[in-house]
Amino acid sequence: MAIKKSELYSTLWKSCDELRGGMDASQYKDYVLVMLFVKYISDKAKNNPDSLIEVPEGASFDDMIALKGKTNIGEEMNKKLAALAEENHLDGIIKEVDFTDETKLGKGKDLVETVSNLIGVFQSSGLDFGKNRTADDDLMGDAYEYLMKHFATDSGKSKGQFYTPAEVSRIMAKVTGIHKETNPTISIYDPTCGSASLLLRAFNEAPNRDGVSLWGQEKDIMTAALAKMNMILHGYDTAVVKQGDTLNSPQFIDGENLKTFNYIVANPPFSQKSWLKSAKRNDQYERWNESETGIPPEKNGDYAFLLHIIRSLKEKGKGACILPHGVLFRGNVEAVIRRYIVKRGYIKGIIGLPANLFYGTGIPACIVVLDKEEAAGRKGIFMIDAKNGFVKDGNKNRLREQDIRRIVDTWEEGKNISHFARFVPNEEIEGNGFNLNIPRYIEADDEEILQNIEAHLNGGIPEHDIEQLYHYWEACPALQNALFCSFGKKGLNQFVPEKENIREFINNHSDFNAQHVALFQSFAEWCEIWLPKFHELKPNSFNPKLLIENIGNSVLEKFSNSLLVDKYDVYDQLMNYWTETMQDDFYLIQSNGWMAKVVIRSAKKKNDETANNPKKAKEAKNISDLVCDLLPVECVVEKYFQTEKEKIAFLEEKLANTETELNELCEEHADNALDPANFNGKLNKANVQKRLKTAENEEITVLQTYLDLSDVIADYKKQLKVVNADLLNSVLNKYTTLSEDEIKDIVTNKWTSAFGNRLAAEIQRTSQSLNSRLMDLQERYDQTLPEINDEVARLEKKVQQHLDKMGFVFLQDDSKKRKIKEN
Repeated sequence: MAIKKSELYSTLWKSCDELRGGMDASQYKDYVLVMLFVKYISDKAKNNPDSLIEVPEGASFDDMIALKGKTNIGEEMNKKLAALAEENHLDGIIKEVDFTDETKLGKGKDLVETVSNLIGVFQSSGLDFGKNRTADDDLMGDAYEYLMKHFATDSGKSKGQFYTPAEVSRIMAKVTGIHKETNPTISIYDPTCGSASLLLRAFNEAPNRDGVSLWGQEKDIMTAALAKMNMILHGYDTAVVKQGDTLNSPQFIDGENLKTFNYIVANPPFSQKSWLKSAKRNDQYERWNESETGIPPEKNGDYAFLLHIIRSLKEKGKGACILPHGVLFRGNVEAVIRRYIVKRGYIKGIIGLPANLFYGTGIPACIVVLDKEEAAGRKGIFMIDAKNGFVKDGNKNRLREQDIRRIVDTWEEGKNISHFARFVPNEEIEGNGFNLNIPRYIEADDEEILQNIEAHLNGGIPEHDIEQLYHYWEACPALQNALFCSFGKKGLNQFVPEKENIREFINNHSDFNAQHVALFQSFAEWCEIWLPKFHELKPNSFNPKLLIENIGNSVLEKFSNSLLVDKYDVYDQLMNYWTETMQDDFYLIQSNGWMAKVVIRSAKKKNDETANNPKKAKEAKNISDLVCDLLPVECVVEKYFQTEKEKIAFLEEKLANTETELNELCEEHADNALDPANFNGKLNKANVQKRLKTAENEEITVLQTYLDLSDVIADYKKQLKVVNADLLNSVLNKYTTLSEDEIKDIVTNKWTSAFGNRLAAEIQRTSQSLNSRLMDLQERYDQTLPEINDEVARLEKKVQQHLDKMGFVFLQDDSKKRKIKEN
């Protein structure tokens, strides 16, 4: 059975995380990723005689398996890694880890056990990278990225900077315009490449990858090793990654100048202190100088990296750099540098991102997009304020699929969007002293709650508060008029329906229903396009990543006129379902075709198959013990065995009701006829039958009722056992007779039904959101100030009456503070 991508990654992470013990994630990742690397190149060499990596005799992963449990496992592992490194010129990549380091791996038996268990994780039969790789999709590279993301999450504030979140990398790769490149050969450079995830993401956008050269520099020696491994694991052996301090010792030199590149992407360390070391104030590479650019402050290296990138771009080069928001508005010498860069037209755009996205820091950041090609004629800067588009993910924020796509589409279109994006002319920027702080140019959406004094005094809903819900009224204009009518005073309105009926009123309104119908009409048209295409999928004939990109594009196109539910919300629902289910299904189809094999749930962990053999039914008690990844058992039951399913549900309900009745009987008579003490502490059928022989009067009735209910329960359980067994055998038999067309029908229906259910939930979420906002309005002005004063007076009078009865009086002193005094 082909391994599912999501299952592979999560299992791999869980196993590795359990093994690390007390070791810091930033250290343990080095051992895990090296083992992953060795496993990969060994599998490739074993299955591909033309592999570029040579595995010398005695240094394969299989040879490492033979070391498990041996006392000298650490020393032998180091020898094998050294042999691999020497044979393939991998010094500085896999020799950086030490399997004899007792401070990290433990001493004696602990070290042997830790290393042996680590090898065991990668020994799993599902981890065969020689067989699992599909055309143009790198399972190994994705696994590496998955582990790095989780290690970055666990590595703490100061140690997670080797990894740029994939969501941000995707935006940067798009906005640089690499995907539009027409030149057959281009170069891409990352001056602070970390583990090279950002550099690789940019590479994947290139139309002609064969003509792309990759260049990266990284200061940390171990992180540079990670980058080199990452390149090899993604199949890019020719990439050049060098270790060193980019600002003080740039490694890519062309004569006496910096080497220049077509594209640059970078996520440098934020606000690096004491960066100016061997670099001179008047830089030999002319990145900065005192007379023209100004010297970036020594306590803050943000502009030093930006100037390095600008200098490293070719004459028509383009780039994108992540920097903290402070670079947009900080003063002193940084203001001078900012003016220099803006005046020369190097900045094409700025994208403001949410706070707390990055590993290692919680401060908000932005993407500065550079373009030298059109710098001379640049008339302004395109700004996007995307700070509000994110979802909480643990202790970090994360960009959703809809956030990524909204930013990229807005960038590509270059259109002004209220409260989100705007092209700011140079004259306006100069008028603001070259301050580029985004809120100066893009007004935030009006979400401020203004307390209307007149409404609080006299009642009514202010028009301003209603107008803040304009997103809903644009979709349902008649709904606004139906919900509100004049309160009798200018600028104030009141609800037409009663408070408790507002939600029902919304759901039943013609405008709302029309939007609901329109949404599902678009869904039906989308299904009509894609269902035939899904049926045409064949093994090794498509690329899942490219396919979902096309599916996503079609969703945005088909739902472009949706008003109540934004097209990007629809897109997000699709992409979430892709991540949860469709992705695994597509990779299974890509690998094995429309094959529906069933496994026993307990056997699945061992990767054993039933081969759809009904004889295997004896290993399972009911259908809940069966698993089929591509074609879930519940889908087959829903399609072919609805009657049996309903019968089981009926019997289970009867059983539950009877058991409840029996429990209530036991509770009611726990102190008399059914007191456990009467049955030697064991209240069961046998003891009740024995007691019945000597029982008298009412006790006989109670005991007989107990026995009757017990018999009914036993009968229901017997019937359920038979029906479940019959259904189990029927389902297993059905899997053996399913044709490929039947499998396609059920699987594609699974996809479209799930997507449709998510759209229905999105409509309901929108309805609930509007209802909640309206309830807030109602409650805000529900009681006027005079009404509140009357209520206070009424309650005060009531309290006084109680006090009078108790012999107390209410007095007020000079400070108007009320006191209670005994009469």
